[in-house]
Amino acid sequence: MTERLQPGDPAPAFTLPDADGREVSLADRKGRKVIVYFYPAALTPGCTKQACDFTDNLDLLAGAGYDVIGISPDKPEKLAKFRDKEDLRVTLLADPDKQVLESYGAYGEKKLYGKTVVGVIRSTVVVDEEGRVERALYNVKATGHVAKIIKDLGI
Repeated sequence: MTERLQPGDPAPAFTLPDADGREVSLADRKGRKVIVYFYPAALTPGCTKQACDFTDNLDLLAGAGYDVIGISPDKPEKLAKFRDKEDLRVTLLADPDKQVLESYGAYGEKKLYGKTVVGVIRSTVVVDEEGRVERALYNVKATGHVAKIIKDLGI
């Protein structure tokens, strides 16, 4: 079982390609707060709802000093389709090797329709300006999750 991150832990560093194949690093965001969310698959109903919720609230989150990065095991081409089809404005990164997903505790055993399967655990990690974990939320729901984060962060 993958270790889950705890508040105060250093956020694992990453550099991954975005939907256009450009490299994006967590280190590029030093000095800003970052909401990193992990989702199973682009272009699926729950993941679309979650990505659209983040996009709809992006101005509010950015105004409070937060960047938003979504990470899935999809390839950049699929992320580009997802972004274009849904008019997404959040940064979407591809982690087909699942190394970043695993380092954040967002990949492993989970329950799906009563069965234990291995896959992406829908998770959100809030990283502070110093690159430390402020909050780590696992097994979150796709719907209503963004509103809950906004409330919890006091935005």
